[in-house]
Amino acid sequence: TLPARGCVRKRTAWPRLARALIVNLLTLELSYAPLPCQLCGVPYNTGAPAGRWARPCIRPGPHPTISALKGRISELQWSVMDQEMRVKRLESEKQELQEQLDLQHKKWQEANQKIQELQASQEARADHEQQIKDLEQKLSLQEQDAAIVKNMKSELVRLPRLERELKQLREETTHLREMRETNGLLQEELEGLQRKLGRQEKMQETLVGLELENERLLAKLQSWERLDQTTGLSIRTPEDLSRFVVELQQRELALKDKNSAVTSSARGLEKARQQLQEELRQVSGQLLEERKKRETHEALARRLQKRVLLLTKERDGMRAILGSYDSELTSAEYSPQLTRRMREAEDMVQKVHSHSAEMEAQLSQALEELGGQKQRADMLEMELKMLKSQSSSAEQSFLFSREEVDTLRLKVEELEGERRRLEEEKRMLEAQLERRVLQGDYDQSRTKVLHMSRNPASVARQRLREDHSQLQAECERLRGLLRAMERGGTVPTDLEAAAASLPSSKEVAELKKQVESAELKNQRLKEVFQTKIQEFRKACYTLTGYQIDITTENQYRLTSLYAEHPGDCLIFKATSPSGSKMQLLETEFSHTVGELIEVHLRRQDSIPAFLSSLTLELFSRQTVA
Repeated sequence: TLPARGCVRKRTAWPRLARALIVNLLTLELSYAPLPCQLCGVPYNTGAPAGRWARPCIRPGPHPTISALKGRISELQWSVMDQEMRVKRLESEKQELQEQLDLQHKKWQEANQKIQELQASQEARADHEQQIKDLEQKLSLQEQDAAIVKNMKSELVRLPRLERELKQLREETTHLREMRETNGLLQEELEGLQRKLGRQEKMQETLVGLELENERLLAKLQSWERLDQTTGLSIRTPEDLSRFVVELQQRELALKDKNSAVTSSARGLEKARQQLQEELRQVSGQLLEERKKRETHEALARRLQKRVLLLTKERDGMRAILGSYDSELTSAEYSPQLTRRMREAEDMVQKVHSHSAEMEAQLSQALEELGGQKQRADMLEMELKMLKSQSSSAEQSFLFSREEVDTLRLKVEELEGERRRLEEEKRMLEAQLERRVLQGDYDQSRTKVLHMSRNPASVARQRLREDHSQLQAECERLRGLLRAMERGGTVPTDLEAAAASLPSSKEVAELKKQVESAELKNQRLKEVFQTKIQEFRKACYTLTGYQIDITTENQYRLTSLYAEHPGDCLIFKATSPSGSKMQLLETEFSHTVGELIEVHLRRQDSIPAFLSSLTLELFSRQTVA
């Protein structure tokens, strides 16, 4: 509540009296102060009473200090009078604003009364609408009864009365609609009055600010008067202060020049330091390259030394072998025997090279033949399978020739034997080639190779051969079992164990049933999970008022239960792997709720509070609509 007008005048009268007293005191103090003379330096009223009885100065001439002070006093008086005029003008404006505020307050009360009346009319309109709905329902029921029983004249008599009532209700509905439109206009007028009231409050705040500015100016005036006494820098006027500031700025410029000179020298030193660092990096890079070259050269030297040692050892070994051979020969047979041995060694080397080339050619030819034989065997096996299928399908129509089957089986066995022989030859050739490549070329007829008793390579080869033989034996047993089952005769005893190891048809059927039951169980679990998930989603939608959908990875779309449009949604993105931190992405709907985002997300950092406020706002919009 604002104070009365008399209180305002009483409150604003005190500063005026205080200012008048301050001006009078300043005038008396300046008129009776013991001011010294500008010529002799002796105060006017020393040893005599102040005022007009003060002793005058002996030396003639004007007194400029007194005239300057009087001019200053007159200026201060004029400024004080100007401030008083401004204060009076502001007080008059304040009174006018107060009157306008009272008028607006009365209008606001009248608008509130109108709003209450409109609310009462809205309630009455809602009752009338409910009555209209009830009457419309009754009318629909009566129309149905009229359609069912057309010959009842009593119902036809009531029809004109119902039409009159319907017409009356429609007139009431139009009247209520007009009242609703009037209510909207009154609400708009209320909003305009509220805006005017806000502007009046802003003007009141501006008036308070002006009063504070007036007090600040008075304090500034007093501070200027006390500045000369407190600082001791002979600053009595703003011109003195501006001169002092200019001197400080000149000093600052001189210091800036010195600072720029120092910074330029520092930049030169920094550039020199950077150049030295660049040269240091280049030198260190060259040093690293030289070290790498030295290390490579040292490694090369070590390899060459090792190679020299190996060559010297090989040379010593060859010399020892030659010495052992030469010791057996006589001195007369030395030279021709040596030349003959050299020719034999050269011939042996050429033979070894030619033999290795022949073996490689034979190996490639054998591999090609083996591939062709494999293709032929596969084709024959396919033909055999086709013939078997044809024989099983056409078994009732005709009997297949036993002799043709035997001939085909013999051909298959011959081809398999040839394939095994070729595989053995291939393995032998590969072993010979491996020995020649890895162990060095040598003549097996003259050189004897010794192996360790427990050589890992031989053990692995032996294990591989045993596994291969076991697999071949297993294949032979299975082929024999297949032949016996095709003949329909008795199964040999050695094949019964292999047949017993195979799963029976009952076990296969049971396993199929178990698989089907497991698949059915998984399908039922999926259906149960789907229904539970749907129930959980519906419960969340009903309890929280938001439908949550996963659009992409780590993105969630929220649609409110009270959304005005189907496309009004919010999109949140999880910024942490655990989903503890969320970030609101920009959408068209998010632009309409900027105030809620500013308050609840940016200031309070609370997503639940933001969603709750949004739900309340959307709910209020729907209920008002």
